[in-house]
Amino acid sequence: MKTLIVYFSAESGTTARVAKDAAAALGADLYEITPEKPYTAADLRYTNPLARCNREFFAKKDVPVVGRIDNFADYDTVLIGFPIWYGCAPLVVSSFCKGCDWSGKKVAAFATSGGSGIGKTAEKLRPFISGGSLIDAKLVHSGAEVSDWAKGL
Repeated sequence: MKTLIVYFSAESGTTARVAKDAAAALGADLYEITPEKPYTAADLRYTNPLARCNREFFAKKDVPVVGRIDNFADYDTVLIGFPIWYGCAPLVVSSFCKGCDWSGKKVAAFATSGGSGIGKTAEKLRPFISGGSLIDAKLVHSGAEVSDWAKGL
């Protein structure tokens, strides 16, 4: 079984640290989801109604991403990591997911958060994992927590 961890991390880098630690512990490959236009601190200031994160969320439009995973078909299991935004994955994550062939893959999502719960994250992400089996979603705080959880999937 070959495992890939894909992740999107915002300004604080929390999700990146968790994803990298989990990949090292699991012996998994790692791929960062990168928006074409990187987010700035002002873009992420959700208390400003005109901030980019708010405009994207309410417009429900795809957020273009840079790059693709050439050997995506080689992976059996994919873990997707991201910070919780508005009770779900950021739109850049769903945009990335739309560009992948999830056929036959076992998929699990992990999220980091400064205060929100996992909510209905799996339910909201499921339509973008067409052909794959989204088996679980978990709020995590460390790479060790992700690797322990992933070993039981």
